[in-house]
Amino acid sequence: MNLKRVFGAIITILGIAGLIYAAVAFADTSGDNSNVKSLVIFGVLGLIFFVAGISLIRTTKDEA
Repeated sequence: MNLKRVFGAIITILGIAGLIYAAVAFADTSGDNSNVKSLVIFGVLGLIFFVAGISLIRTTKDEA
């Protein structure tokens, strides 16, 4: 088992969780702009973690 792939999977899961939290927070807002800062922060961090994790998983070579 490759440690880079495990780390990639962990940060991918963290990215998915951040994106889901941002989506739930977005759906919970009722037109006011009180949570815009947290929506942007969690959305951007979730997207960065997700893309970085997928990239790390894809670029890591399997070695026997």
